[in-house]
Amino acid sequence: MREGLKIFKIGGGIIDDTAQLGQFLTQFAQVPGRKMLVHGGGKGASQMLTDLGIEPNMVQGRRITDAPTLDIVTMFYAGKTNKQVVALLQAAGVNALGLSGADGNAIRAVKRPVQDIDYGFVGDLPEGSINTALLDQLLQASITPVFCAITHDGQGQLLNTNADTIASTLGRALAARYEVELHFCFEKDGVLRDLNDEASVIPQITADQYQQLKAGGIIAAGMVPKLDNAFAALEAGVERVVIENALKINEPVKTVLCRS
Repeated sequence: MREGLKIFKIGGGIIDDTAQLGQFLTQFAQVPGRKMLVHGGGKGASQMLTDLGIEPNMVQGRRITDAPTLDIVTMFYAGKTNKQVVALLQAAGVNALGLSGADGNAIRAVKRPVQDIDYGFVGDLPEGSINTALLDQLLQASITPVFCAITHDGQGQLLNTNADTIASTLGRALAARYEVELHFCFEKDGVLRDLNDEASVIPQITADQYQQLKAGGIIAAGMVPKLDNAFAALEAGVERVVIENALKINEPVKTVLCRS
């Protein structure tokens, strides 16, 4: 029987707000069993770029990462943010280890090819990109890996990689060894039927229901790529995907995605 593993991804406003981040990490520390954390960078990296006179460049919600931008986001994601999260977890009694994809060759990416848009030093994750043997060793030693959104290509080049993609890819890669539950945590209580009604959380969505909700325009815009990623993870062996409020992870209100 496979052991359970919960992978949590946080980002957005939670990373930017010290009090909320601390509240989330306190709750995360209370989650029993083996677990991992993946975090994005929030708005702090963009603010740092602006302070240094570098204009942040976003296209369709994705950061264009030229060489100066890569230097800054690496410092911010893998340095300040990652170590702050790890220090807070240690204070909460969690033996956390902060990692980029380069550490221990944990996540090897490939530079995104130039098509309509040149994203610069952005990494995509092909099949086999996760060093599952390393992660298994850490998890079995009761260490909680904490990943930032920086990976590497194996040739000495660091790459900026979407944190949602990292979380999903970790879940798929580890599903053969563990019963993986993937948690995407953000500012809402789950997937809302009505964006103007915070109480309209859809408690469960199957793959068929998701297609119907998309066709009806009930789920649209920024939630679509997140849920597309989530259902792809379910198809690849992840047991369960949860969309929930980062400040309420131990409460019952949330959206659970399932295959059928």
